[in-house]
Amino acid sequence: MQILKSIWNFFQNQILAMKWLNELIGSGIHALGFDTNNRWIGSIQFFVYDVIKITLLLCFLIFIISYIQSYFPPERSKKILGRFHGIGANVVAALLGTVTPFCSCSSIPLFIGFTSAGLPLGVTFSFLISSPMVDLGSLILLMSVFGGKVAFVYVIVGLILAVIGGAIIEKLHMEKYVESFILTAGSVDIESPDLTRKDRQVYAKEQMLSTFKKVFPYILIGVGIGAIIHNWIPQEWVSTTLGSNNPFGVILATLIGVPMYADIFGTIPIAEALFAKGAQLGVILSFMMSVTTLSLPSMIMLRKAVKPKLLALFIVICIIGIIIIGYLFNAFQTLIV
Repeated sequence: MQILKSIWNFFQNQILAMKWLNELIGSGIHALGFDTNNRWIGSIQFFVYDVIKITLLLCFLIFIISYIQSYFPPERSKKILGRFHGIGANVVAALLGTVTPFCSCSSIPLFIGFTSAGLPLGVTFSFLISSPMVDLGSLILLMSVFGGKVAFVYVIVGLILAVIGGAIIEKLHMEKYVESFILTAGSVDIESPDLTRKDRQVYAKEQMLSTFKKVFPYILIGVGIGAIIHNWIPQEWVSTTLGSNNPFGVILATLIGVPMYADIFGTIPIAEALFAKGAQLGVILSFMMSVTTLSLPSMIMLRKAVKPKLLALFIVICIIGIIIIGYLFNAFQTLIV
């Protein structure tokens, strides 16, 4: 058992968290005659380390997930979802969301396509909630910062929120609040051609490069904010504002995250820095969930497909669910960290 624990710790610390990289950069800075205890130098070290670490993880994960995704084109996904009914369909849709693109803006075109194809509205909303929130990338990245327990619990509660949210929308029969052009669009049912292994590798490489170009600016912004938090904002201030002394920290973090736009790769460095400063786990994860699921650009895109009442219901369901999840993480933080 101890051997397995040692292997897991090595995997988490040296493979995922890449602590060796941080030590290597620190040694290089010392060799140049700089003091890493200096705030400016410490910020530079944090920035360089996190940009390299997240970039490496980003490229690897996008390639692997895109390769998997090549087996689930929209036509095949639609057929898979069409075989299930009731709550089972919501569960499958939420699980399918874990192998789709990384941000909510990328998920909305698929959501529109599924809705146009005649899939139940609640099922498509389960997909829309889970896709940006609990993809496989979030699991790996959360493991690199918070450990395996937190990462797995995060994914499970995210899937539960997606299933419940979609089921609520289905029960309320909100189809009349979908824009008419979506309902009448229909879909072309073309069977996707079989791809060779080389075709899938080319597809995965193209997806990796395309996604990297889109998200890299947000990585730089996120790491920059993380470096400021890590080296310039006093721990006492973070602990007071986002720690256990503030019972409204989860609500505050959720509402702050809603208008922002980033994906999991942009929010991880901010989460890492906040956690190191003493912010509660539930506060951090609520912030991450709201940023990735309810970003302002994605809500503007979604408004083109649904009417205000349905959009408002979707936002309220997500906000309430994220806040509940945040408080649950705070309550059980000592058990899962």
